[in-house]
Amino acid sequence: MASAELDLKYFCTLKKNNMELNFREIATVGMVLFAVIDIVGSIPIIVDLRTKHGHIESEKASLVAGLIMIVFLFAGEELLNLIGIDVNSFAVAGSFVLFFLALEMILGIRIYRDEEASSASIVPLAFPLIAGAGTMTTLLSLRAEFQTINIIIAIILNIILVYGVLKSSSKIERMLGKNGLSVIRKTFGVVLLAIAVKLFAANVKGLFI
Repeated sequence: MASAELDLKYFCTLKKNNMELNFREIATVGMVLFAVIDIVGSIPIIVDLRTKHGHIESEKASLVAGLIMIVFLFAGEELLNLIGIDVNSFAVAGSFVLFFLALEMILGIRIYRDEEASSASIVPLAFPLIAGAGTMTTLLSLRAEFQTINIIIAIILNIILVYGVLKSSSKIERMLGKNGLSVIRKTFGVVLLAIAVKLFAANVKGLFI
């Protein structure tokens, strides 16, 4: 009986501290991050970086990107509190960022400009190509809607996927071709656009309460 009470208290503590596992949330957050990171759509950029800078350390790039995302997930909200911005406001701002990212993917235009650097594995690959401004904004926006543990798991799953794509980018590019990459990019652009609309609708009411 005492053991059952302890288990119940532990479960309640996990739930209170945003530690309740939810596979539906993991899947949703994972899809959002996959669309925002757009690692498959970035294969032409990755191949170009390999040509310009030689060998890219896939392990280092993946680990650094994952670390940046997890640290920002926890430190980002405290930073917002420090400068006096509530999560709802940031989530609405994030929805606009996602909206413009989706337009990039769907229309094939370039809105965000990233500067090139000499060290390809960390900059610009890990940051800002993988863990860029759009990803950072998305993480804090997602934290307003989903539990932290599920976001962390989704980040880890995406980093594993990123590592796999980095390792086999040349093979994937040859297999899909330019048309295949374009279709994938536009498809996830539409998904991301729908998510941006939903995120805006879910948080805009909180600005007027």
